[in-house]
Amino acid sequence: MSMTKNIARISSFPGAVSLSAVSIAVLLLASSVARAQDWVRTGTNLGAQKIRIAAADFAPASQDPQTPALKTTFDATLFNDLNNAGIFDLVSKSIAPPSTPASPQQINLGEWANAPSNAEMVAFGSLAVNGGRVVVSGWLFDAKNAQSPQVLGKQYNEVATQDNARLVAHRFADEIILRLGGGINGIAETHIFYVSSKSGTKEVWEMDYDGQGARQVTHLGSISLSPHISPDNSRIAFTSLGGSGWSIRMYSLVLNRTVAFQSPGGTTQSPAWSADGNKLAYSSSRSGDTQIYISDANGGGARAVTSFRGPNVSPCWNPKTGSQIAWVGGRTGLPQIYTADTDGGNVQRMTDGGYATSPSWSPNGQFLVFAWDRKYGPGAPGGQDIYIMDIASKRWTQLTHDAGRNDFPSWAPDGRHIVFERETNHRAEVWSMLADGSQQQQLTHGSNSSMPNWSWK
Repeated sequence: MSMTKNIARISSFPGAVSLSAVSIAVLLLASSVARAQDWVRTGTNLGAQKIRIAAADFAPASQDPQTPALKTTFDATLFNDLNNAGIFDLVSKSIAPPSTPASPQQINLGEWANAPSNAEMVAFGSLAVNGGRVVVSGWLFDAKNAQSPQVLGKQYNEVATQDNARLVAHRFADEIILRLGGGINGIAETHIFYVSSKSGTKEVWEMDYDGQGARQVTHLGSISLSPHISPDNSRIAFTSLGGSGWSIRMYSLVLNRTVAFQSPGGTTQSPAWSADGNKLAYSSSRSGDTQIYISDANGGGARAVTSFRGPNVSPCWNPKTGSQIAWVGGRTGLPQIYTADTDGGNVQRMTDGGYATSPSWSPNGQFLVFAWDRKYGPGAPGGQDIYIMDIASKRWTQLTHDAGRNDFPSWAPDGRHIVFERETNHRAEVWSMLADGSQQQQLTHGSNSSMPNWSWK
């Protein structure tokens, strides 16, 4: 029920409080929600004061006919990467100075540091195409430090293509984010793996972190689900439907083909990599009830971690310790999130009811993010949304609200971003957001895309 409807119901009862009192209560509730999310922003490095930064359009430094188009791509990509980072207050292009300084000798810091830009930092440089190669020189200057302004200086040299113009922009953005974001690597060069039926069957696809550069990875002509990329970005473990049912398969991005994996019998699904890339956790019904197993990366040495009645599925590792897993267990009837040590000990139930699925453990080991219908049942209000929970205290907060059915969240390696699936009108697409629920944006369009998994680097 909306806040407006709640106020209307309160006002209709005898002895109801005045509208002004209700308004105060609404404001207090909003303040309480904001405070509740402070621990999320602190733990995900989103709580610091945002740095006001400007990204000048780079100066064209050659007459090659490819230069204008590549420069346009580079400028747009760099701006978007910095805007998506979650740690910057980016100066709008509409109020930025029109100048395009090509070198440190040409920049006038005053026009960037003063109103209306009021930038603390400014990124600028030049782009040229020479001999079929795109050459980019980029700098980051402290606009408030006229005596010693240079923070960063980089040069890039790649074959002159649109893809490489984007790649160079991603690299420069990640260098800036690393320098100004507390030593945490940026995500502009990372990739998202997901399932799409765009080719007619459900296959594994890959795209840049911002939804650009989508390409089909597998061509099996069957149904592929739950892709998970290895920490070294060399292999994808996924679930596939074959003649003997559901099993785990392995695809090598180095060889561009499937490679051997010892998938056990029964229905075997939802693989998840350990942070060192040496182990896989997955669910299998090989012994009856579906349980969580851990095996070597090639499928050998499998051992059961759980032994509970009801299905146990969707494992994920604590990437910080490598010695804990979370999963979805059905031993109480409806699915709930559990954690345990990888030897099966120290089992803890994390959710307190409803219908909880699809856990993903944050890179710093502090949080779980998962899908949760807290009021599950016929006619119940609400729906399936993405929630974040602090492991130690079991405090949680809701990240998505009143926007379709949300599922399959996956953390970015910077711990600041989450990718997830949103289904509206019976069609699923991939979305991303900051870890506090802000800056939600759709990454795929019209491709019925689902089950995203963010690369480790």
